[in-house]
This record gives sequence, structure tokens and C-alpha cells, in this order.
Amino acid sequence: MRLKQMFKKTIREREHVEMQARPEVPDGLMKKCNACKAAVFVEDVKKNYYICPKCRNYFRVHAYRRLEMIADEGSFEEWDRGLDSGNPLHYKGYDQKVALLREKTGLDEAVITGKALIQGMPAVIGVCDGRFIMASMGEVVGEKITRAVERATREKLPVILYACSGGARMQEGIVSLMQMAKTSAALKRHSDAGLLYVTVLTNPTTGGVTASFGMLGDVILAEPNALIGFAGPRVIEQTIGQKLPEGFQRSEFLLEHGFVDAIVEREDQKEVLAHILQLHLQGDGAGQDEAVREDELFLHRETQTCEMEAWDHVQLARAKDRPTGKDYLRLLFPDFIELHGDRYFRDDPAVIGGIASLHGQPVTVLVQEKGEGTKDSIRRNFGMVSPDGYRKSLRLMKQAEKFGRPVLCIVDTPGAFCGLEAEERGQGEAIARNLYEMSALRTPLLSIVIGEGGSGGALAFALTDEVWMLEHAVYSILSPEGFASILWKDSSRAKEAAGVMKMTAQDLKKLGIVEEVIAEDRPLNRENLQELTEKLESQIAAFFSRYSALSSEELTEKRYQRFRKL
Repeated sequence: MRLKQMFKKTIREREHVEMQARPEVPDGLMKKCNACKAAVFVEDVKKNYYICPKCRNYFRVHAYRRLEMIADEGSFEEWDRGLDSGNPLHYKGYDQKVALLREKTGLDEAVITGKALIQGMPAVIGVCDGRFIMASMGEVVGEKITRAVERATREKLPVILYACSGGARMQEGIVSLMQMAKTSAALKRHSDAGLLYVTVLTNPTTGGVTASFGMLGDVILAEPNALIGFAGPRVIEQTIGQKLPEGFQRSEFLLEHGFVDAIVEREDQKEVLAHILQLHLQGDGAGQDEAVREDELFLHRETQTCEMEAWDHVQLARAKDRPTGKDYLRLLFPDFIELHGDRYFRDDPAVIGGIASLHGQPVTVLVQEKGEGTKDSIRRNFGMVSPDGYRKSLRLMKQAEKFGRPVLCIVDTPGAFCGLEAEERGQGEAIARNLYEMSALRTPLLSIVIGEGGSGGALAFALTDEVWMLEHAVYSILSPEGFASILWKDSSRAKEAAGVMKMTAQDLKKLGIVEEVIAEDRPLNRENLQELTEKLESQIAAFFSRYSALSSEELTEKRYQRFRKL
């Protein structure tokens, strides 16, 4: 027993010596990452955009620090500081809590609003700060955001709001609930004035903020792995009595389900926001009118491509090495920003949509994408668009109308997806809605069929001011195999059907279905595509220049008459 006691005493003495020798870590020098549990230097975290240098976990950022990250140095002008809502419910201890937080954080409330420059471009900015009652939205938060949006509307400025919130502020009860209505109504007026609104959703964005200003952006960005939802996960689990799946309500989950446009790393946000602002400035159209039509790009009506049967065109249009829509995107629009999701259910990978610039003019681009290689083609469902894809495309076309951007649709699909789930989600309605809205969209529309234009699945991208086709593309009521099967009960007669259907670019120009046929190398591939796109670029810009000169009434009437005569 004595030996055991002596051994313990020796251990204690050794530990004491080691503790004495160990250097003290000053308060605030290090902090523990709540994800990987590593001890990290605070200064290293600050220099790394408040991201853990060990595991890239995102720490929460104070509002003024956030402004330093995204606004040009010295450009931020704060608005409406010092507003006070009082205590509408006379909730016990609420006044003291607010006063204590003001002293502790240096904030007057849970959001900072004002005006700043981002790479020289002005914007109204609001940033929530989770240190102040979880950035919950009480009367002052709602009032500051509403005033900022109203001032932005008067001054014709875009708005960027960084959301971070536990939702409505319980201590203010129904008054807090009304802030959802107030902020949403102000944003509607801002939108009706044709102005840009961008939200950036950070961890966490929940409750009444998600159900109001958080999800109303023309463009909705999110930080990686941010918790975003209406009801919190704990509430859901308690309500339904089930364990939620891994990743539920995280940014990546919302991207997959069509509710955010993009997930942007923190260190890239200033550049991305600046690019979005730039693309929403009115283009001057410089250089568009200099384009002239060249015989080697557009085939004349009388021109016949060497004696080829229709089936030969079908085979070329379906060739596995034929360039797909994303190849055109890469060459025509190097500054393209992809925007995801239909805001209803899902992001359909068969449609790539977003914004870019062409000869200085902002444009919206929509692409039906078949995919490259087996894995990518399966993910994109071989270009067969689901209802979610048509709804995504319509969302972006309506957005283009709001901002006066012309729309380019690149068509390449064997047809709309005809699976069980497509019918459950309203495939027919989604296509019909596209046709209905496109017929009267008040902005120039151009479609180019680059491969297959299959049935209504293609037409939902082609009710446009003009339709152009590549020389060996095809466009038809359905596939030759389907045509032969329905009319002749023999799908093996597909080759014969192709000749009967008048589905080649040359046939369709004679019928007045398409305006232009674009010459292409045979076979067209990724190696020789650049030469074609270099010429095509100027022709697209010239088209948009011509049609942008029309009034909205002239534009829609011309489009109506185009289809009325068919």
C-alpha cells in the first residue's frame, strides 16, 4: 500500500513539474474547432476567412468582419443605426437582454444595413449577426431591412442580404411575425422596379427568415454545409418521431432539390458577387452591329448539302462524339455563371441554365445537355428533360425578362422524359406553361438546334423569335423509330420514316419552321467546334442587337405571327 501511495505521489509531482514548464496560452490566442476538435490559432482562422485551416469547417463571422470580406475598403456607409422597438409584449427581462447584448457585441441589433462598393460597383448590403439573439428577426431587424430595400428601390440599387438566423424573435411574438410580411412586400416593389436582389444563406438560416427575405432572391447563394430550412431538425424529429437522414437541410441538400442557385466558398464570394453585379448592369451592345452574315456560316435557302439521306443526318445528330451544349457554353461564354434549381422540387441536370455576357451584353443561356461519357449521360438522363428542368428554364427566362436580358436556348434532346415520376410532377403542364409564357415573353429569344430536336421536349425551348439549326441537326414530332412504330407498326422502318418526316434542317427551312441553317464540318467534333463558334458568336450578338431594337409590343406580336402562320 505504501509503495502504491509513493508511486501516485511521484506521478503527481511529475505532472506538476510538467505543468510548470508548459507555456501558458494567452486568452484569445487559440480556439477549438467544433468540427474536427483541433486547437487552431485565432489569427490563422481570421486570415483564412474564418475557416478552420485543419478541416475547412466554417466558423461564424461577425457582421462587420463579413463586410470587410466583401466590400471595398472604406466604402461601407451604415444606415439606420440606433433604431429601438421597445418591448411590444412587455416580456420580462427582454429589455435587459437587449441592452446587455448591445454592450457585449457593439451592435445595436441583429442586422447591419448600408451601402457599399463591391469591386467598384454600388450595392445595398445587409448582414445578419448570430451573436445577437441568434440573429432572430424582431421589429428592428424587419424595419432596418425594409428601410434598406425601400432606399435601394428609390436609388435604383441592387440589394445583397447575408442571412443568418434562428427565425422569428419569440420575445416579440406576433409583431415579429409581421416582419416576414413587411420585408417580403418591400422586396416585391424592389423587384417590380426591375432591380437585382441576391441572398447569401449562411449557417443557420431557419424559420421566418427562410420563409421571407431569405428565399426571395433573384439569385440565391449559400455557404457550404449551412443549415437551411423552415423548421429546425430537432423540431422535425420530435414531430415525426424519426431520425433525419445525413445532410438533410444542408446547403448541398437544397442545391440538389432546386432551392439555391449555387454554393460558393467564402473566399470566392466577393468575386462571385461582383461578377453577378456586373452581369446585371445594362450592356452597351458594343460591337454587335459590326457582324455581317457570312456564306460559310449560314447556308442559303437554295443550297443543298451533298446528296445525303435524312437518316444520315439523324446518325450525325446522334453521334457519340458530337459536341453537346456544354461545349458551346465553354467556347461562347467563358464568364458563364450557372444557376440551379426550379424552386419547387429539384435541380434537373439535363438543363444547364445561367447568365453570361456576349459582346458586352448580359444574356441568359439555357442548354439541354445530353452529357459526355456514360456516367455523365446517365446523370443528365441523356438530355431528356424532366418537369423540374422546364420549370427551371422558365424561372430563368422570367428572370431574363425582368432584367431585359435576351435569351439563348441551345436545343439537343431526344424528347422530354416520360417516366412515372415525370408524370407525377406534371410533365405536360410544365411544357405547356413554357409555351404559354414564352409566347409573350418581353425579351428577345433565339433557339439553336445543335443535335436532336425531339418533339414537345424541344419545342418547350424553341417557341422563340427565330430558330436556327446546325446543318446536320434534326427536329421532328418524335423519333423516326416512334413514327414508324405508330404509323406502320414497325419500328425497323425508321430509316424510311426519317425521309418521310421532313426532319432535316434543309427541309425545315423550306417549310418555314427554321430561319437559318448553319454550315458545319462533317463530322462535327470538339476539335473543330471552335471555328464554328467563333463565327456563330458574332451572329448571335447581331441577332440580339436587331431584336433588342424592337419595342416589347413589336417583339411579342412578331413572335405571335411567326407561329400563327404555321
